[in-house]
Amino acid sequence: MLDLTKQFMLEKYGFTEKAIDLSEKAMKDISDLFNKIDEIKEYNQLKVLKAMQDEKLSDAHFTHSTGYGYGDIGRDTLDRVYARVFNSEDALVRPHIVSGTHAITIALFGNLRPNDTLLAITGRPYDTLLQVIGIEGSNMGSLKEYGVNYKQINLLENGKIDLESVVNELLNDDSIRMVAIQRSTGYGWRPSLSINDIETAIKEIKKIREDVIIFVDNCYGEFIDVKEPTDVGADLVAGSLIKNIGGGIAPTGGYVVGRKELVENAAYRLTAPGIGRECGSTFGVIRPMFQGLFMAPHITAEALKSAIFTSRIMELAGYEVSPKYYESRSDLIQAIKFNNKEHLIKFIKGIQKGSPVDSYVDCEPWDMPGYTDQVIMAAGAFIQGSSIELSADAPIRPPYIAYVQGGLTFEHAKIGVLKALSNI
Repeated sequence: MLDLTKQFMLEKYGFTEKAIDLSEKAMKDISDLFNKIDEIKEYNQLKVLKAMQDEKLSDAHFTHSTGYGYGDIGRDTLDRVYARVFNSEDALVRPHIVSGTHAITIALFGNLRPNDTLLAITGRPYDTLLQVIGIEGSNMGSLKEYGVNYKQINLLENGKIDLESVVNELLNDDSIRMVAIQRSTGYGWRPSLSINDIETAIKEIKKIREDVIIFVDNCYGEFIDVKEPTDVGADLVAGSLIKNIGGGIAPTGGYVVGRKELVENAAYRLTAPGIGRECGSTFGVIRPMFQGLFMAPHITAEALKSAIFTSRIMELAGYEVSPKYYESRSDLIQAIKFNNKEHLIKFIKGIQKGSPVDSYVDCEPWDMPGYTDQVIMAAGAFIQGSSIELSADAPIRPPYIAYVQGGLTFEHAKIGVLKALSNI
């Protein structure tokens, strides 16, 4: 670290000498891991560039449609670019999808019918999906209210999919229409599922039931590997544009990719049967959605490096972390276990104080829509709620785990985490 940089951190940010020493030690431990990340980034950049070139992208596609949005060539070209990137038959990419949960919801509701069963094979889904499925809440408008059944198979103690139990369920329950896989840890304390894990599960499932739809929640997973779930046989995949694949530039939106008829069904749920993808003006946001996709491999690599740094420095500071800095990853989420409510809250507040936007704001736990526990979120981001930008959140429940993700630049993420660590 340059002496001038260290002096600036001490004088302008108030970091302690101890925090800076831990940062320098962490950097020595993790620097060799960055070469592999850069190799993956380069491959994914080539993949995105080729998709745009093959679709003959031009400034004529940066449209600003209104009303019904009929014939929006930018919107339709973006769909085809995404389909190429994901090596899939079709894609639906829309600013009207408000979140990753919304993208997942239209995929589920579009393809499940009364008396079908949804089988989740990676344990309890992310909190915001519980009311969508009907596991918690009033069930108003949930899959359960519409007669869709739900079953769940927990992961094994080693964090792997319990394939024996999955196979038994498929053999004994003909009503299973869809198998759901959550790639990221969500609010869990487990490894994220690698593409190899997902591929192994898909092969076993398809041996038993070729007709079953395999759905993957891909939030936080795009461009972490050279392959996506659709490359290894997933039928349907969904995610958010304010996470990895929006590159920190897309102002909103989500995507669904996969088999053509399944994507079309999701489009009918997004708008209306018979209308589907044909309508939907794009309000001038198509250019940043293209540009965000173009930047996404690089931005994801920055965020991944940030997660590794966070893991190592927090471990050096004496906290339990998951995953550890040297362990393989399939998402951007870094979990830190505090076992102390006050320390957890102070850490999250510190991330907010290290943000470029709203750094003066004191974030507090609150009753967020879609969550059953109070949640504290630090997101001093240029895009509201963006988790490809440095952010951190935590449900206020034991053992008081913070989930840190994002970082448009690695340098900013280091500063933000140092600020958070100094705040405890």
